[in-house]
Amino acid sequence: MRWFWVDRFLEFERGQYALSVKNVSLSEEHIHDHFPGFPVMPSTLIIEGLAQTGGILLSESSDFQRMVVLAKVPKMTFHGFATPGDTLHYHVTLMQTTQEGGIVECRARIGDQLIAEGEICFAFLDGSTDLHNNLGGHTDFMSASGLSSILTIGKTQARLD
Repeated sequence: MRWFWVDRFLEFERGQYALSVKNVSLSEEHIHDHFPGFPVMPSTLIIEGLAQTGGILLSESSDFQRMVVLAKVPKMTFHGFATPGDTLHYHVTLMQTTQEGGIVECRARIGDQLIAEGEICFAFLDGSTDLHNNLGGHTDFMSASGLSSILTIGKTQARLD
């Protein structure tokens, strides 16, 4: 089973930035265990939501022709918690793209409150990896999962045609 830590995209500008949201709900199983008596969204899952937003931004800039994976998180600072009922806004800006991958600057906010900020590095994989076989022969996760349609939000009709 795949886990998605982004509910939807609000804004998406190809090769520049993306803004997505994650609604934190008490119905999510991980909330009950982290921490007992003080349920919060685990910081690792906030990083994963930022990474999913950034990975889709980077992959879309190449028309999903290359598989993108999280390579490292060189810098991340947390300033608060996300609790059930909160809506996390993930803002990710593409800072650098190379033949090997890319780097994004990212922030997570709840309203005006900054929850997390940092950088995430991604690597491109070629189609000969085992991941290619695990996706049923697809060369990218977005096509294999049928997720590319989530990016139609914020696009004009002219760009959809």
